[in-house]
Amino acid sequence: VSVPPEALSRSFREAYGAQSQHFPNYGRGQGLTSQQWWLDVVKQTFRLSGMQEERVLTLMAEKLYHDFCSAHNWEVLPGASETLSQCCQRGFHMGVVSNFDNRLEKILSQCNLRHHFEFVLTSEGVGFAKPDGRIFEKALCLSGVPPQQAAHIGDDYTRDYRAARAVGMHGFLLQAAGQGEEPEVPPEHVLPTLGHLLALIEK
Repeated sequence: VSVPPEALSRSFREAYGAQSQHFPNYGRGQGLTSQQWWLDVVKQTFRLSGMQEERVLTLMAEKLYHDFCSAHNWEVLPGASETLSQCCQRGFHMGVVSNFDNRLEKILSQCNLRHHFEFVLTSEGVGFAKPDGRIFEKALCLSGVPPQQAAHIGDDYTRDYRAARAVGMHGFLLQAAGQGEEPEVPPEHVLPTLGHLLALIEK
């Protein structure tokens, strides 16, 4: 199958956006599984790019779904493992709060990151997606700390930074230089890299 990358990128954005609108949070409340949700996104992406052979689309979609359980298709941010190890050494209770499906636990294990975290909360698993405050409240309950003693780090202004602060948590926005700046985020809440986290927390 030969599809220009630019066309595939455009088609993916369109297919993903439409699927998210019609079946939010992987269609959890509408009878879909996350696997079926993703298979439909992949197949529609290739259809929009001009590929119409259903048998091939199904084979490709199933292979891609399973391939993205592997560490080969994910990149760990530079400094992530070292930062997480140092947080563990300082006794921090850490968990993952993600708008991802239930493959996340396996992906984190494959990337040798799962052992840093006490829990992994996915929007598919709990039924609420960020910026819904209930997913943060569930994380606070699992960690056993009040919101004012908790911090959330994420790379999305609305779903991560604002949503965490709305439930009373500290919020840090992971934003590399040159990505654009959010006017409502004080500079001291911005992390150019994960490696900057400990210095900010200790302040």
